[in-house]
Amino acid sequence: MFSSEAVRARRDAAARALTAQQIWTMLTRRTFAVLSHVTPGGAPRSSGVVYAVSGHRMFAVVAVDSWKARHIAADPHVAVTVPIRRGGLLALIAPIPPATVSFPAMATVHSGEILTELPDLAALAPPERRARCAVLEIRPVGAYVTYGVGVPLLRMRDPGRSRARVPVGPG
Repeated sequence: MFSSEAVRARRDAAARALTAQQIWTMLTRRTFAVLSHVTPGGAPRSSGVVYAVSGHRMFAVVAVDSWKARHIAADPHVAVTVPIRRGGLLALIAPIPPATVSFPAMATVHSGEILTELPDLAALAPPERRARCAVLEIRPVGAYVTYGVGVPLLRMRDPGRSRARVPVGPG
C-alpha cells in the first residue's frame, strides 16, 4: 500500500520530469497566449493573441499596422505565457488559477501572404482582413518555465513544487 507521502513524491517527480515535447504538445492544444514585447522606447507591452501551431512555431495574425507588428519588427525578442485552465467542475465553485507555460522567444513579422501555407492559421483571419494583416512567427528559445503543470491543484500553493524549468530543445 502506498502512503500519501509516497503518492505526493511520485506526483512531484512527474512534474519535474516534464519534457520539452510534452510541454509543446500542451501548447498545441491551446489557442490563447499573452505576448509581451517592448516598444522602440523600451516601454513594456503585453496583449493577448490567438495562435495556431505549425512545426515547433506559434503563429498569430495581427493587423499590419498594429503596435505588435511594428514593435516586434523593431525588436524580435518577446516573451510568451500560455495559461492552462484547471479545476474542472471545482472551477465553477472556487477561483482556480490556471497553470502556465512561459518562455522567451524570437518573433518574425511576415506578410499575410504566408497564410496560404498555414491553413489552421488562415481560419483565424477572416478573408476580408487578410490583405491588411501580418503574421507573427514565434519561435521558443531558452527554456520553458512552468507553474502548476503536472502538479495536483493543492500543490500549486507550494512554489517550489509547482515550478519546473525545461530546456526548449531542438525544433
